[in-house]
Amino acid sequence: MIKVRIPTPLRPLTKNQGEVETTAGSITNMLESLNSAQPGIKDRLCDDSGELRRFVNIYVNEEDIRFLKGKETILKDGDEVSIVPAIAGG
Repeated sequence: MIKVRIPTPLRPLTKNQGEVETTAGSITNMLESLNSAQPGIKDRLCDDSGELRRFVNIYVNEEDIRFLKGKETILKDGDEVSIVPAIAGG
């Protein structure tokens, strides 16, 4: 199982769960799996072309997927994925 940490703004889509589990083999599969179980979550994370929105950061075992293989990053049993919305200050 892969644990996925859900940020507070998205928890209404996961019945207020802060963590969900999946068996997905990649970030792309994880997004599809999450959307099947929690309809609408992918729309909040990805744009119309299916790319991650600029303000969404995803980490696998605390490593930014932008420095791995992006959405094609492979997931394995025991991995922990964190979805982190970017915070802007002014």
